[in-house]
Amino acid sequence: MSGVSPTQRSLTSADVAYLLDASFGPDTRVRDCGPLSGGGFATVWWALLDDGRRVVLKLAPPSGTPLLRYERGLCAAEDRYFRLVAQRAPQVPVPPVLWHGTDPAYGEWLVTEMLPGRSLFDLAEAGVAVDDGPVRYDLGVALATLHTVTGERFGYDGDRASGPTWREAFTAMLDEFLADAVDWDVRLPVTPERLHALVGRHADVLDEVRRPALLHFDCWDGNVLATPDGDGRLRLSGLVDGERFFYGDPLLDLVSPLLFRCVEDEPEHPVLRGYQATAAEPLVLDASARRRLGLYRLHLYLLMTVEMPSREMTPQSHPERHKQLAALLDEELAALATS
Repeated sequence: MSGVSPTQRSLTSADVAYLLDASFGPDTRVRDCGPLSGGGFATVWWALLDDGRRVVLKLAPPSGTPLLRYERGLCAAEDRYFRLVAQRAPQVPVPPVLWHGTDPAYGEWLVTEMLPGRSLFDLAEAGVAVDDGPVRYDLGVALATLHTVTGERFGYDGDRASGPTWREAFTAMLDEFLADAVDWDVRLPVTPERLHALVGRHADVLDEVRRPALLHFDCWDGNVLATPDGDGRLRLSGLVDGERFFYGDPLLDLVSPLLFRCVEDEPEHPVLRGYQATAAEPLVLDASARRRLGLYRLHLYLLMTVEMPSREMTPQSHPERHKQLAALLDEELAALATS
């Protein structure tokens, strides 16, 4: 398989067999395997072992691959995230970790159990007509459950952007995007000075966030697995790809499930209904929440813009994506400047 971005490697079934042998020992054989698509960072394969287990192998980018600052050590971060959720929020369906290791030739990899179901993205791409309301309701329940876990500080763990307050951590995360944009020669519609002024303008609502809640962050449809229940309704069977987790405002986790939309304008959305039914505190989408959600959409659109060249996506190769993100950024910047 040839990778779709420079961070992904070409693997063969022999490579997969070697890595799983290194994980479980020579008595474990690979009966079948193949690539999994949908992501743009790690190289991911499924494998059927001779003992009947289905596993997922995720191989980190090769050592020395240029990455965004927050992407350092994501394979190890995913290992920490899955283990943390299994211990602190076991109601949330994440794959059990079976192995996390390194190899001189292959670098770092992670092996987990393969959860049942297909992603909502895959179902949509296949043209499968389904009522996805129940699984999205379940996603809201899962997010509210995740958010009960409290971290020791805001932002990422390790040596990445973080801070003792949410305002400081959020600003540090934006500053890393600005630095990445310089490294990758990405033209942004906002200067560092204007971005800092916007954060300062809304610092009061950021300072309302006092508890660093565990956030998944990357809850787009490709990371939401669903499988039919006994009545044929799609229910949540897995919330995967947790390597981008950090600690912050729970509201931020409501942006990616409604990608390119405004969650505050859809109060009856199933994700919100599931969240409201489970959250320890009422979810109030007042003026403060709306300002914070605008900042969080700005954060996500900046990330999606800055990461484009690292995935070999340019305005020339992906003009519609570039045009859409530019328009969305302009919209959020204008709204935040007047709110």
